[in-house]
Formats: sequence, C-alpha cells, structure tokens
Amino acid sequence: MLWSKLFIPTLRDDPAEAEVPSHKLLLRAGYVRQLAAGIYSYLFLAQRSLNKIERIVREEMDAMGAQEFHLPALNPAEIWQESGRWDAMGDNMFRLKDRFGRDLCLGMTHEEVMTAVARGELRSYKQLPQIWYQIQTKFRDEQRPKSGLLRVRQFLMKDSYSFDIDAEGLDISFRKHYDAYLKIFTRCGLEVIPVEADSGAMGGSQSMEFMVPSEAGEDFVVVCNHCHYAANLEKAVAYAVPPSLDDPDYDGDPEPFHTPGRKTIADVADFTKLPASSQMKSLVMVADGKPVLAMLRGDHQLSETKFAAALRATEVRQAFAAEIVDWFGAEPGSLGPVGITNMLIVADSALENRRNMIAGANRNDYHLRNVTPGRHFQPAWHDLRQVNGGDACAVCGSEVKLHKTIEAGHIFKLGYKYSEAMGLRVDGPAGAEVTPIMGSYGIGIERILCSAIEQRYDANGMSLPVSIAPFAVIVTPVNNLDAAVHAAAEQIYNECRALAIDVLFDDRDERPGVKFKDADLIGVPWRITIGGKKLALGLVELYNRKTRETRELPPAGVVAELRKSL
Repeated sequence: MLWSKLFIPTLRDDPAEAEVPSHKLLLRAGYVRQLAAGIYSYLFLAQRSLNKIERIVREEMDAMGAQEFHLPALNPAEIWQESGRWDAMGDNMFRLKDRFGRDLCLGMTHEEVMTAVARGELRSYKQLPQIWYQIQTKFRDEQRPKSGLLRVRQFLMKDSYSFDIDAEGLDISFRKHYDAYLKIFTRCGLEVIPVEADSGAMGGSQSMEFMVPSEAGEDFVVVCNHCHYAANLEKAVAYAVPPSLDDPDYDGDPEPFHTPGRKTIADVADFTKLPASSQMKSLVMVADGKPVLAMLRGDHQLSETKFAAALRATEVRQAFAAEIVDWFGAEPGSLGPVGITNMLIVADSALENRRNMIAGANRNDYHLRNVTPGRHFQPAWHDLRQVNGGDACAVCGSEVKLHKTIEAGHIFKLGYKYSEAMGLRVDGPAGAEVTPIMGSYGIGIERILCSAIEQRYDANGMSLPVSIAPFAVIVTPVNNLDAAVHAAAEQIYNECRALAIDVLFDDRDERPGVKFKDADLIGVPWRITIGGKKLALGLVELYNRKTRETRELPPAGVVAELRKSL
C-alpha cells in the first residue's frame, strides 16, 4: 500500500487527555480517536492490527477444535434473570427497553446465551464435549473509563464456552484453553504470567488469569521466582514478614490510654513510638447484611475477596459511619474487639500467637494496650490479608515479589452454575438425565494490542511484533524525486508484494526525518531505506525497529534477507 493514499493522521505531541503510554501512542500514531468517554473509533492502522490479532486467536481456537459462533449483543432480560445475574451485574450493565417496554441489555459476556443455545439443541451425552466461541463486541458501563483501550465501555472479546459430561472432561477443556492461550500470547509477542485468580461474579471452582507485566496495569500479581508460584493479589497466600518489634512480656489485662485526635494506625504509631506491626487494625464490614469485625495486623490490608470467601458471603461492603457508631458507641479510629458481643469477629492468621498488642478501646480518643488475640477476644481465624512484597512463599519459603500487570485473558471452571440455573440437561450414559458441566474463557482483543505497546515502546513510538503490526516492513525512499532511488524503492516494494510480505511504501514528498519518525511512531518492525549516496555504492539499509540495528545490503538481496528475519 502507498502511504500517500492512506489515512494515517499522526500527531507530533502527546494528547493532553492521554494517560498511559499505549493511550498516548495509539492517539499519536493515528490508530484511534475518542468518540466519548470509554468509546473509541478504530481507524485504519488499528483495524489492521486488530484483524491480525483476531486471525491468530481464530487459528489457535480452531486448532483446538473449537467452533466459531456469533451471538446477539442485544439480550432480553429474561435470559439474565434465569441465571440470577440481572441484578448481580448492577450498574455495570447497559440496560434499555424496547418500544413495548420490555427490558433488554447489551451483553457483557455470553454465558447465558450460550447456555440457552445448548439447552435448546443438546440432547445426549454423545454430543459432548462441545467448545463454542465467538469474537464479538461487548459492553460494560464502566464508572471511570481510563487508560485508553485498557478500560472502556465497548470492546472486542474472544469468549468461548465448554460443555462436558463430567469434571474430568472439564479439566481437559480447561487445559486445552490454557495451552491455546499461551500459544496466542506468544504469537502476539507478549510476555504473560498465568496466575491463580478469583472467579468473582462468574462463579465456579477455579480460574486463572493471564497477566502482562506493565506499569499501566491496574492489577497486582504475587510471584515467587524460585518455585514459580503465581497468583492474583486478591487470591495469593504467603507467610507474613515477622513484626518489626517483638511482643512485650505481660500477663495482665488490657489498659486504656488516651489518644486525642489519633485515629489512624500511623497516628497511633507516632504517638506510642511503636510500629504498625504492634497494632491491630479493626475494620467493620457488612457481609450479606450482617455486621462483622475483621481484625488484621496494623501494617496489613484486608482482601475483600478472601473475606467474602471466608464468610461464604455473596455481597460484602464496608460499614457506614452511622452504622459503626450505632454498633460500637464510638467512631472509626477508636474501634477494637475487646468486649464486642453483638457481631462475629474474624481475625487474620498473622495475628495468631501474637500478644500484648494495641487496639481501639471502643471509646472516642482511647486505645487499649496489652490486647492478646484468643485471650481477650475469641475470633474465627482465616487468611484475610493481601500479600506484601517480601513475604515468604507458602510453597517454598522464598521471598515473593509484586508485579503490576494488565489482565489479557481469564479462564474459568464454571461448574454447574449456569447449566443448573437454566435447566440444561442431556440424557446420560445410564439413561437418566444429567447436567453438563461448563467452562468459560475470555481474551481481550484490544488488550493484546495495548499490552504489546506497553511492553515494546520507546521514546520514538511503538515497536510492535511482526505478527500484529499493521505492516511488517516499510519501504522508504529518502528522495522520491530521484528517479534511481524511486525506481529501486518501487522494485523492492514489488518484490515484497510478490512474496506476500505485508509492506507499506512511503511515497510521500516529505523530508527523510519526518518519514523515519512516522515509521518509528506507528510501530512498523522493519524499514528498508533507499538513499542516493548508498544506492550509488550498490547498497540499501535494512533497519530493525526493535533493536535499532541497521545493516547495509545490496538491493537485489535485501528482500530475501528480510524474509529470513520474518
């Protein structure tokens, strides 16, 4: 293709509204334009890259035996009400009514619709297993869309669904997806970390995320480099770093002391000259409508995912200030477990065997010294905290590290959540009806592109891998008005086309510096440069965008050398 005939509206400066590098570069390189918050138009270059990503995804899904569908994005409310997710999805779901007043929604995911198809068509265990997938637009009413294409309201997703006769079959389908995902991400040039994850609103017994290390990400993963244990921060377990100060010896009762205006752990630590690890943090939570007091070490943070799992609660939230005063007779910042009998107390396992710690006194501006868990209050013990970097791996004892990441894919063992709720049954081997077991598997198409940019950019722009770049190579004549240069460039361009190499010919009447900057900006991985002086010596330049290395080669051999590299 000829650059002069294409629409590539590049920008010289970073747009003011852009946040992360991929957002800045997608706008500057003319890949996307924003229509509204979280809603983007994909221009020519973006569409070429996204098409290539979709092709890789299709090839790997087809290779594992999956069958491609295309389901409606507009869904009737009834299908979501059957599964119980019409209300559970809350404000994240786009809802609308048709002209007759019937409730509809825009699909966020398609477990319900796929299950409805299976329910209407599958009759016998002999038809199983089935793996069905689609690549389709999804809609989520994000409260705060941000980071360009990383958190949007409309996006492309490959979602697939497996139906098996038993758990052993689901294990096979799950593993097939795991292996296919690794191949997809590798072919797209991504470094990913597969991690254990929480299933959240999807439900099910097991899930894994495929996380791309990046400072642009919103998720943290915990990784042990020694034994390769890896898990999402909300799911990870590890042994806490020991407290920075040993607990004092004391056998008496808790003692109140005045802490005027000291409401935070840091305030009390400064006032008492004792570290946060010598204090207990009291968090008042509401689990399925009931108040619960959660106790943690002062330097630890509560994982609401672990908290909900420990209590087997569907909905959890922090208590409101008015509720806290009503239940405790004191304001937040002065709360503690001693004497509390009107609610369940749960404590993180890092507090086990601790003694003589500081906690709130349930009296404004007062705290207690010498509070010993298990003696002065009786909690239910659970792992409730988020893991910190530097904690000891629960598998091998080595130090774990935290990495900021982008979630590029997620696979779930759904179990019977949807098939049971929606009445999916087939005739079993023994003649009686059985309920198929399901899995759900998703990949964000735009997130692959953004992740590749985040992992492979520099001061000059993107450095995309050949597999997903809009073009594999750009042919750049330094001076288009030089007949010999133009003829050589056109010859090389035609050779690339004859070999089915995805090539862009920069035939614009622009200065060489402008052409080079634009080629680097839009992420083309290879450039063949034809200049008058070098051509007179029988040479052209082959430039590698990623390594920034240049080789000088004869014009007649440069395409063959490029093809080897591709």
